[in-house]
Amino acid sequence: MDGGRRGWRACVFGGAVFAVCMAGTTLPTPLYPLYQDKFGFSELTVTVVYALYAFAVIGVLLLVGNASDAVGRRPVLLCGLGFAALSAVCFLCATGLGWLYAGRLLSGLSAGLFTGAATAYVMELAPQGGASRATFVATAANMGGLGCGPLLSGLLAQYAPWPLYLPFVTHLALVAASAAVLLRLAETVRERQPLRTVRPQRPALPPQVRAVFGPAATASFVGFALFGVFTSVSPAFLAESLDVDNHAVSGLIVALAFFASTAGQLAVGRVGVRRSLPLGCAGLLAGLALLAGALRWDQMSLLIASALVGGIGQGLAFRGALTDVAEASPEHRRAAVISTLFVVAYAGISLPVIGVGLLTGPIGLEGAGLVFIACMAVLVVTAAAYLLRRLVPARV
Repeated sequence: MDGGRRGWRACVFGGAVFAVCMAGTTLPTPLYPLYQDKFGFSELTVTVVYALYAFAVIGVLLLVGNASDAVGRRPVLLCGLGFAALSAVCFLCATGLGWLYAGRLLSGLSAGLFTGAATAYVMELAPQGGASRATFVATAANMGGLGCGPLLSGLLAQYAPWPLYLPFVTHLALVAASAAVLLRLAETVRERQPLRTVRPQRPALPPQVRAVFGPAATASFVGFALFGVFTSVSPAFLAESLDVDNHAVSGLIVALAFFASTAGQLAVGRVGVRRSLPLGCAGLLAGLALLAGALRWDQMSLLIASALVGGIGQGLAFRGALTDVAEASPEHRRAAVISTLFVVAYAGISLPVIGVGLLTGPIGLEGAGLVFIACMAVLVVTAAAYLLRRLVPARV
C-alpha cells in the first residue's frame, strides 16, 4: 500500500513538472497583440511565430525522440527544462521580432524533448496496474499545462505590472522548482546507454502498433489542428471582430479549450477507449461547426461553446489515441512510438496555422478560418467513418 502511494505521488509530481514545461509553450498566446503593437508585424507573422514552435517540436521528435529510451528519462527532461528557461530569457530580452523567433524555437525544443519522454516517464512512475490512470495524469498534465499558460499570462498582463515581463519571470521560477522536483524523482530506464548511441529516427512503427496507429494519428492531427488555429487566431478575432482587448478574457477563452480537453480525457474511463475515438471525432466536428458560426456571425457565445465542445472532443480522441498506441508499444520502444504520434499531432498545429495566416491577407480572418474549418471537417468525417467501421463487428 505504501509503495502504491509513493508511486502515485511520484507520478503526480512527474505530471506537475510536465505541466510546467507545457505552460511555457502557450504563455505568449494572449501577449501577441501587445507584441504586434510594439514591433508592428502582421497576423501572418503571428502564425509563423506560432508554427515555428511546432516545427522545432517535430525536428526534435524525429532527431532525438527516442533519446530517453537510451540515456534515461531524467537527463532528457532536465535538458528540456533548460531550453524552457532559455526561451523565457529570450522573451524577457525581446527588443525585436528575432527574439520572439528564438524564444519560440527554444520553446519548441523544450516541448519536443518533453513530449514523448515525459509521457512515458509519468506512466512508468505509476504503480503496476495503474496504466489507465497514469495515461490520464500524463495527458491531463500536457493539456492542463497548455491551458494554464495563457490563463496565467493573460491575468498577469491585464492586472499586474510589466505585462511582457512578469509572466516569464514567473515561469522561470516554476522551471527552477520543477528541476528541483525532477532531481528527487527516480530514474525509470534500467539499462541506459551512452548518448552517442542515439540515432535520428524515421517515423517507423513496430508491427504490433501499426493497426491502431492510423486512426489514432488522424484524430490527433485534427484535434491539434483545431487547437493550433484556435490559440493563434482567437486573440486577433476577439480584438478585431468583437472589440475585446482584455488579455485575461483572451487567455481564459484559450485556456477553456485545453481544460475542456482534460475533462474529455477524464470521460474516457466512462465511455471506453474504443468508443472515445469516434466520439472525440464527433466532438471535434461539432466544435468546428461552432467555430464557423462564431466567425460568421461574430458571436462570443459560439466561440466559447467551440472551445468547450471542441476541447472535450479533442480530449476524448487524444487520450483514446495515446492509450491505444502506448498499450500496443513494446516497453523499449514506447517513448519513440509516442514521439511518432506527436510528430503527426504537431504537424496538425503547424501546417494549418500557416495556411490560415497566408489566407488572412487576401480573404480576411473570417474567410481563412472558414476554409480551414471546411478542410478539417472533411478530414474528421473521414476518420470517424473509418473508426465506426472498426467498431461495428463484421457480418459472417
